[in-house]
Amino acid sequence: MAKQTKTNPDELLIGLISISDRASSGVYEDQGIPALRDWFTSALASPWKMESRLIPDERSAIEKTLIDLVDNVGCDLVLTTGGTGPARRDVTPEATLAVGTREMPGFGEQMRQISLKFVPTAILSRQVAVIRETADHAALIMNLPGQPKSIKETLEGLKDADGKQVVSGIFAAVPYCIDLIGGPYIETHDAVCKAFRPKSAIRQK
Repeated sequence: MAKQTKTNPDELLIGLISISDRASSGVYEDQGIPALRDWFTSALASPWKMESRLIPDERSAIEKTLIDLVDNVGCDLVLTTGGTGPARRDVTPEATLAVGTREMPGFGEQMRQISLKFVPTAILSRQVAVIRETADHAALIMNLPGQPKSIKETLEGLKDADGKQVVSGIFAAVPYCIDLIGGPYIETHDAVCKAFRPKSAIRQK
């Protein structure tokens, strides 16, 4: 697919990939992409648009789709859901590492820390994150869980009954990461997910 034309230099182009044999073959309806779309609609205060793909658990298909969304479509951020467990068909982390030029291990570490607050089987999750760089573009690629509730918790983090942040979600660090790799300036709604930047990196309004 041809590269998307941005209507605003700060427009974030997000690629969303749901990886599931059964959902991609129509056995059941995909829940990952709608959950991500709804979360970004509530969380982002700056302009954005998305490209979505629904594909089977095939490593070659995952690699090809990741490369297409970054290199050809021009996505700044690509998120996958599904295929990160220990089952033989779960090959999303391998495909992600294969197309990345640099690994970002902190994202996977934090995702597992968040999930461990709920289930001990979080240690079975193998989510990874990488940077993919081309000659004139770079993007952050992250693997997320497949369930809508887990997607929200992973991105947003955990809050207490008063709304105070108890555990930071991974998206708090994404805007600054995108800054550092030359992407658009992302702003969020603090009530959903407060983006963290050093004071020197905060754009003055």
